[in-house]
Amino acid sequence: METVIKNDVNILRMGERSSAKLSDPQIKDLFERKNFAFLSSLMKDGSPHVTPTWVDIEDDNILINTALGRIKQVNISRDPRIALSIIDQDNQYEMVTIRGKVIEQITGDVAEKHIDKLARKYTNMDKYPKAKGEKRVILKIKPEKIFHMK
Repeated sequence: METVIKNDVNILRMGERSSAKLSDPQIKDLFERKNFAFLSSLMKDGSPHVTPTWVDIEDDNILINTALGRIKQVNISRDPRIALSIIDQDNQYEMVTIRGKVIEQITGDVAEKHIDKLARKYTNMDKYPKAKGEKRVILKIKPEKIFHMK
């Protein structure tokens, strides 16, 4: 690590570890516990939209469950590029940041069952209390760059 002085501001540069993988035990653990992720998508005008969200992993992909028509789902349908950050709720200095793309949007019974799985994980409720008429969708994300700091 190097510290650079620029305009009287200290900037800490850290090289990204492209060798990090979701399957690394410390990274996988962050996603399997009740840690919230912050998902960034791009608005139509190119500005970022960030939202906290429940998160899951499956194999080498990240799964975010949302409702059809929500801002993040609309943004991703137009531009699949995302950034995501997750921190350890017990040690806020351990974190993972990811850049990647949504490679698939999964609807139907699979998405409905998945939101119940996340509700059990995050709230200990067997069923997610969804709004009437709400249709769920899983955003399947393939990471392209992963950085882990502990």
